[in-house]
Amino acid sequence: MKILITGSSGFVGGALCAKSVANGWDTTGLSRHASVTGNWIAADLTRPLTLPAGYRPDVVVHCAARSSPWGTARDFERQNIDATRHVIDFCRRAGSPHLIYISTSAVLYRNEHQLAMSEATPPADRFLNHYARTKFAGETLVQTYAGPSTILRPRAIFGPGDTVVFPRILRAAREGKFPIIHSATPVMADLIYIDTLIDYIIRVIERRATGLFHLSNNHPIALTAFLQNVFTRLDLPAPRRRIPVSRAMTAAACIETLYRLLPFLGEPPITRFGVSVFAYSKTMDVTKSLRKLGTPSVSLDEGVERFVRWQKAQP
Repeated sequence: MKILITGSSGFVGGALCAKSVANGWDTTGLSRHASVTGNWIAADLTRPLTLPAGYRPDVVVHCAARSSPWGTARDFERQNIDATRHVIDFCRRAGSPHLIYISTSAVLYRNEHQLAMSEATPPADRFLNHYARTKFAGETLVQTYAGPSTILRPRAIFGPGDTVVFPRILRAAREGKFPIIHSATPVMADLIYIDTLIDYIIRVIERRATGLFHLSNNHPIALTAFLQNVFTRLDLPAPRRRIPVSRAMTAAACIETLYRLLPFLGEPPITRFGVSVFAYSKTMDVTKSLRKLGTPSVSLDEGVERFVRWQKAQP
């Protein structure tokens, strides 16, 4: 098996490279920074992709993306849309390998409770941020690819090496700035542990599964109670402030405006998308993936245990 993985120095791409090498596959990673395992080629995917003459992988897994909740529209378009177009162009020149695109469940999100979202659930009429908009644009590009293709929509990936979801939450909790967004009903959420996601990608490769799949650990949790349990296990202060959704949204909108006017401030401490994540239930119907790809390889409880141990070992 000859596999090419974009974003190989990132959270998902790096974990997939390690698993691919452990499987004995001929693994090449593309990224701006050196990969930990496998062969590595420096590449800027915002430009046309050029690889050694004659290189033809069996599988290309496109993990690279700008996944930050904040940034300019142009940055997201270059790193998520243009980059995906360049990967597809390479695949067309390289004999049409199996292309696996790592998308996101965020393409479905609206500012409302959404339960049991399946592959038949339509995308949002108005995307909540540039990330969701440009990732869906990437899905649309993949659907034009004539070779075999798979689109995966994981929900809230977490685990050792996480650079997106939990770091922001834990930083706010350490600083005593993590509020509880008050909702009339408990907010339910799905998550997926990193090893579970990687094993699903491996199954997609081995089974040559094509089409669209929603992925989670198939274990919805009450979000606030779940986070409070994690905070307790990491000896972090429990959130005490409760803020109504409408007030939190207004505050986030004002803060976003300020940070757009003063871009040198960096990423705002709160965004409307972030408020939405904690204010509205988002669960996935993963019936299709369970039927075609099997059950999660690592339970949610075990995943949390591994994540907590890893966090405690960090400086």
